[in-house]
Amino acid sequence: MAKKINKLSARLVASLKDPGLYSDGLNLYLRVTAALNKNYVFKYTRNGKTHEIGLGSESKISLARAREKAKDYIDILDAGLDPLTEKRKKDETDKQQGKILTFRQCAEQYIEAKRSGWKNPKHVQQWENTLSQYAYPVIGDTAIAEVSTELVLRVLSPIWNSKNETASRLRGRIENVLDWAAVQGFRSRENPAGWKGHLSNLLPAPAKVQKPEHFKAVDYRELPDLMTVIRKNQNLSARALEFLILTACRTNELIGATWDEINLNEKLWTIPGERMKAGKEHRIPLCNRAVEILKFMRLLSHGDYVFAGRSAGGRMSTGTMDTFLQRTLGIEATVHGFRSSFRDWASEETSAAHEVCEMALAHTIKNKAESAYRRGDLLDKRRALMDEWESYLYQYPQKLPYILKIIQILQRLAIKAGYQ
Repeated sequence: MAKKINKLSARLVASLKDPGLYSDGLNLYLRVTAALNKNYVFKYTRNGKTHEIGLGSESKISLARAREKAKDYIDILDAGLDPLTEKRKKDETDKQQGKILTFRQCAEQYIEAKRSGWKNPKHVQQWENTLSQYAYPVIGDTAIAEVSTELVLRVLSPIWNSKNETASRLRGRIENVLDWAAVQGFRSRENPAGWKGHLSNLLPAPAKVQKPEHFKAVDYRELPDLMTVIRKNQNLSARALEFLILTACRTNELIGATWDEINLNEKLWTIPGERMKAGKEHRIPLCNRAVEILKFMRLLSHGDYVFAGRSAGGRMSTGTMDTFLQRTLGIEATVHGFRSSFRDWASEETSAAHEVCEMALAHTIKNKAESAYRRGDLLDKRRALMDEWESYLYQYPQKLPYILKIIQILQRLAIKAGYQ
């Protein structure tokens, strides 16, 4: 009679509360301790002796993965070999490989493994640049197994106080590379770049040495005058900046906009999730002036991008609008800061609900309960808000003709009454 296998299930494993050893079949067991720690083990008997190999914690590996590992050891047994001996040989090989592989090699392998999951190409560049500039000169050629706390401090200490934001990101990147190497079996599990309970005892907290720098923003009350100036400028950078302010979008969202994202008939711009910071599709209602700008750009279009760059088929560069704002217009602010201007205006001058304002900026709702119940994107309410934003931005150009007409009427009345 064949032995029963796959006796356990993921649900059963999660529900077990009594200490003991529970068989799944094919030499695979789940051990539940008195402290309710759960670990998978492979048990076998060879030459009259029982041996046991730990496969991992239930919190770290799935039941399916534990079965795969157990099957590998069964294959070793069927080949007439001792699983424990073969495991020790592999561990030694991995250890020796760890002595040969350098930190630089492991970092390059880590980046390559993660590259496809990083949606922004600049993220890869930032990783490569910070490691090349600060880490590789110190530990690049060091065997991955030999990277220690002392060496990590040698990398971080020179810039921890002067460039803390960069240093903090660098520390996290070194930590990730070392964690990856540990999982691969190239070094011990202890991570000398870990912060909590380790480097936190040796370096001052980032909050103590970082000077928070917020994006400089134009006061929303000054925007109507500024929009008059921007609208009069014939530079294409001015059209891009005007469109960005009208839609309260991010720079990368704007310069990456393609015509297939635009629906002029519905006055809607739909940005796919892979281009959004939160990874979710974002719909932006377009006001009348935004549509006018798009129709104008369509006449000049020579490719897929709405706001094209100088090279054929290319897009506008990241710093173009900042350069126009700061150098051409002489405004000491950043383009990203206009999102803050919009948010301040929405809070101070409108009755729009908090979630409507946050969704207009494509902010993630941090409250999990609220996020779970709010499935829609409040498009109609956001359209009303963006139309109100347009009216505010162009209030002076829109009101000026009426003001002049009223002045002319008053002057004629005054003349007729004999006051002039």
